[in-house]
Amino acid sequence: MKLVILAVGHKMPDWITNGFDEYAKRMPPELRIELKEIKPEQRSSGRNAESVMAAEKQRIEAALPKNARIVALDERGRDWTTMQLAQALPGWQQDGRDVAFVIGGADGLHPDVKSRAELLLRVSSLTLPHGMVRVLLAEQLYRAWSITQNHPYHRA
Repeated sequence: MKLVILAVGHKMPDWITNGFDEYAKRMPPELRIELKEIKPEQRSSGRNAESVMAAEKQRIEAALPKNARIVALDERGRDWTTMQLAQALPGWQQDGRDVAFVIGGADGLHPDVKSRAELLLRVSSLTLPHGMVRVLLAEQLYRAWSITQNHPYHRA
């Protein structure tokens, strides 16, 4: 099973890439984190948020792994704790499907993407830069896995 992070956004600064890579490389081979960057739609004065999200939706759908469990990151999503994420992980692994975490663009995710998701998840009540969300999500996935393994990384 793979944990695929689909993130709408431009090339990130090195500190974002390095942070993400650090947690991704810690994951075991049977639970790899893979990042797929989705090109954001060009914003112009003649484009509204709906048309931008619709174009990004097509790119997201094209990048989704077949039959993946979709987890859309959304500010109105469920506010899970790290322990809840850790409790979900073994069930997802037994299911065998890849899990796709979708991070939208500047205007968020198109409603169709959210409606396809099996889970809407809020990473924070704070507004975070999209690059930081990549790092935070990768760290939390590593932490969740470490909890399932009784690894000392998570000391609750």
